[in-house]
Amino acid sequence: MTIHFQIEYFTNWGQELFLCLHYQNGDMACLEMEYDGHGIWHTEHTFPDEEIQGEDVYYSYMVRNGDVIERQESGSHHIIPFTSASRLVLSDRWKNAGDNEIDQRTVAIPHVRLNHRPLWKGAGTAIPVFSLRSSLSFGIGEFADLKPLADWARKCGMTIIQTLPVNDTIMTKTWRDSYPYSANSSFALNPMYLRLQDVGILSDKEFLDRMEKTRQELNSLPEVDFEKVMQVKTEYIDRLFEEFSNNCFATKQFKQFFAANRGWLEPYAIYCYLRDLYGTPDFNQWPENERHFSNILLNKYCVPGNQRYRHILKQYFIQYHLHIQFLEVRKYMNDMGILLKGDIPIGVNRFSSDAWIYPQLFNMDCQAGAPPDDFAVDGQRWGMPTYNWDAMKADDYQWFIRRFRKMADYFNAYRIDHLLGFFRIWEIPLKYKSGLMGRFNPAMTLSDAEIDGMGFYQNPRDFSVAPEGTPETNVLFLEDTHRPGTWHPRINAFDTPVFKSLNRYDQEAFRRIHDYFYYCRNNSFWEQSAMDKLPVLINATNMIVCGEDLGMIPQCVPTVMEHLRIMSLEIQRMPKQEGIAIANPASYPYMSVCTTSTHDMSVLRSWILDEMPADCGMTDRSASPRQCEDIIGAHLASMSMLAIFPLQDWLAIDGSLRAPDPAAERINVPANPDNYWRYRMHIGLEQLNEERHLIGVIRSMILNSGR
Repeated sequence: MTIHFQIEYFTNWGQELFLCLHYQNGDMACLEMEYDGHGIWHTEHTFPDEEIQGEDVYYSYMVRNGDVIERQESGSHHIIPFTSASRLVLSDRWKNAGDNEIDQRTVAIPHVRLNHRPLWKGAGTAIPVFSLRSSLSFGIGEFADLKPLADWARKCGMTIIQTLPVNDTIMTKTWRDSYPYSANSSFALNPMYLRLQDVGILSDKEFLDRMEKTRQELNSLPEVDFEKVMQVKTEYIDRLFEEFSNNCFATKQFKQFFAANRGWLEPYAIYCYLRDLYGTPDFNQWPENERHFSNILLNKYCVPGNQRYRHILKQYFIQYHLHIQFLEVRKYMNDMGILLKGDIPIGVNRFSSDAWIYPQLFNMDCQAGAPPDDFAVDGQRWGMPTYNWDAMKADDYQWFIRRFRKMADYFNAYRIDHLLGFFRIWEIPLKYKSGLMGRFNPAMTLSDAEIDGMGFYQNPRDFSVAPEGTPETNVLFLEDTHRPGTWHPRINAFDTPVFKSLNRYDQEAFRRIHDYFYYCRNNSFWEQSAMDKLPVLINATNMIVCGEDLGMIPQCVPTVMEHLRIMSLEIQRMPKQEGIAIANPASYPYMSVCTTSTHDMSVLRSWILDEMPADCGMTDRSASPRQCEDIIGAHLASMSMLAIFPLQDWLAIDGSLRAPDPAAERINVPANPDNYWRYRMHIGLEQLNEERHLIGVIRSMILNSGR
């Protein structure tokens, strides 16, 4: 096993850093570290198998000036639990006295190309699986399409590919099931990503000819026709199941898969059967004895010898083949030095199999969302229930741990969607229609006495219901449904008629209450909330952890991310420093992922042409290939460990390959709850792999940046 050690430490003149390895027999080895000139010391050590022998690795750092030891870390040594990973990359912090309980994140980096620079840094591309286009896909991207994408990435010198969530989203069997952040299962994979030809060749040639014609028609479309793809693929899968399932179930590989996944697979299969039987995923409309999962249903449906069991077995068959195809993709990518990065959504659909199986883990009377920001001034309502963290904690977060470990079957890294939700989630009671009527949960709510003590001498209850004939948002306070009689100030209520009707003193008092509540009162409370759960979850696997830390960020978030070594997300158009319109990539920290845009934003070209602030200091607003190349180049030159750009933005640097209309390349509009997720590459992966000029340009950019 090879471990790359690196630590930020600013030495005085003449000082040098050493890594001290502490062995079980009491011996110690001190390794001199190299300095990169920017505060980072690093070294790399390969441990022979006979040296580790299944033991943990203990180490510490010390500062020497010549032969004199001037400083050593205090407290217990750093520890790396034994792992079978072939390579680890560490990003450490110095241990001071009283700082003994530091969470050391170890990151497994399998077989990546080393760039022989002081810090390991990588570059890559991001694209949803459904957006991939190849000559073999079926009108929608499939797991197997990640292979030619990886071929292209390798030619370009990239080391990572990022996707959106890949879990099963099929619920209504309409285009609404295209939404990848509203899965019906946190464990099952999406059947639409199955490469049907690889499951088996059907004996019915007439059917195959008809399917091939349909496949080519769907594959020629500029966007995904989700409903048609789902209809045709479902018919095809039914035929595959009838012809190949018996042989499949007899294999050793299937039996191993079933044994390892039975805990979630059986309930999920029953859920799918009942969803189809009753024509709705809303289990509240099912017969009363089937509205929640129970072992009675397990014994009723998962029993061989009846027709219902064939429906259950079909789900096993589908998930098994998705599993082996996805595992094959991961191995293919890792063998060539490409990491695969996934995405863990913050929530689940309220009518998902998760909510049906574990209703106690969710607050079904509320929905999650996001507070107002520049992209959605009225806030966002996502529809999914919020988590009952008390119930989660009662069984040591086992549902989340199993979820993360299942994801580790396929991914080397993951992005925690809406990381802020693990500190506090924006929660909107179902009775409200506007995202502005949300509140943070958990939060230290305000009592009547506290509100009075801050100079607002009126009863908050009088300002908690909108006057008749006015919008529901025309309020100043929201009563907490979990703690009745306590209050949240309504966010950004300063433009409401009820606020404007207050006298100047009451307006000033409400502003004080509002700003204190949202920016000061809850910081320590939210920090503890995150530290109660995040360490347990991220330590469940060795995957690289990245956090989507955008939006209304509490002061405690960077502290927790630094403590747990969670990489931040840096986006130029969403600077985290106040008072600037556009961030400077040169200022990004090492423990970060930088990018030009995300699936929730317009692509780079649209941002330059239509959305870039007038006072940004950038005189060229043409979105020319050279300008796009310069912007991406500035990101590649940053200190960020990972620079991952949407495929659309990579293509923007080539005038002959970029899409004609950049607006058509946008994947999602967060403020639109009816967004259809249907973007597809406008050129095929086979063609992309033959574009030597673009490959050469990208390869030179990455190589020259030291990635």
